Amino acid sequence: MRTLVTGASGFIGTNIVEAFLQQGRPVLGIDIAAPKIDTHRDVYRNVDIMDSNALGRVFDDFRPEAVLHFAAHAELEERKGLAHFDANIAGVQNVINAVRVTGGVKRSIFASTRLVFDIGYVPRSETDYHASTLYGVSKAKGEDLVRAASDDLGTWTIVRPTGIWGPWFGEPYRNFFEMVERGWYVNPSRRPAFKGYGYVENSVYQLQKMLEAPKENVHGETFWLADYEPVLVADWAARIADEWGSGPIRDVPFPLLRAASVLGDGLARIGVRFPMTSFRLNNLTTDMTFDMSATEAVAGPLPFSLEEGTSRTIDWLRSQR
Repeated sequence: MRTLVTGASGFIGTNIVEAFLQQGRPVLGIDIAAPKIDTHRDVYRNVDIMDSNALGRVFDDFRPEAVLHFAAHAELEERKGLAHFDANIAGVQNVINAVRVTGGVKRSIFASTRLVFDIGYVPRSETDYHASTLYGVSKAKGEDLVRAASDDLGTWTIVRPTGIWGPWFGEPYRNFFEMVERGWYVNPSRRPAFKGYGYVENSVYQLQKMLEAPKENVHGETFWLADYEPVLVADWAARIADEWGSGPIRDVPFPLLRAASVLGDGLARIGVRFPMTSFRLNNLTTDMTFDMSATEAVAGPLPFSLEEGTSRTIDWLRSQR
């Protein structure tokens, strides 16, 4: 199946293209950034999804049978307003239009985000959005556009990546691995948190299974993208420390971290980055788990365990130095 990947130079997009190339699948990646891996340049076009004409031309030239839409403006900048995230709204509409006009697309998967819901919020339905960031609001609007265009997209699916990590990642999970290595990461004492994270090669495997699944199992469905079992952050941090060969993880009283987060909030308001904010502290100390049964029913057992993913990630980090 000829597959076009938008956002192909991003974290998940890079892993999708790499997996497809290794498997000999015909793939084309588009992005406004150059590929992270040199071997991807032969299957890459510099195309902005906000340029509807250029997007239409690449669809016409490549004639994809499947589209994986992972291009997005992903940051937590709040000061510039919702227009700052228009790639997540108008950009989605441009991809929808390209699929509609080109024809021949049998499968399409549109990536959203877990941030369409605030952390800890339990939605009453898949569209009971409760975003606390403009990024999350913009992705919810993108989801609505996909659902409204349902009849024009062939067999379509929405996926919501949770906290995905692994080779080619960046902030925040790369920071997490490196802070553990340096002994800078600390556990909030007496605040254990379970997280529904996902190792990226498992996520790519899940996406492939969704492309291959019978239509009735995936059409119009919304799936979480994550590993099936949540991880206890403190235990995972200890495992990462063992893999690095660094020292034990220290516990820090929550009130001290709370004070640091208030300082971080103040610095953020004047444009100064600080490692701790209230948003990050809340993420660190609040359970974030998801019902993965629907995803598991489609994708089945995952190829990599937490231990294997952690080891492969640290091997990759070492290879980048």
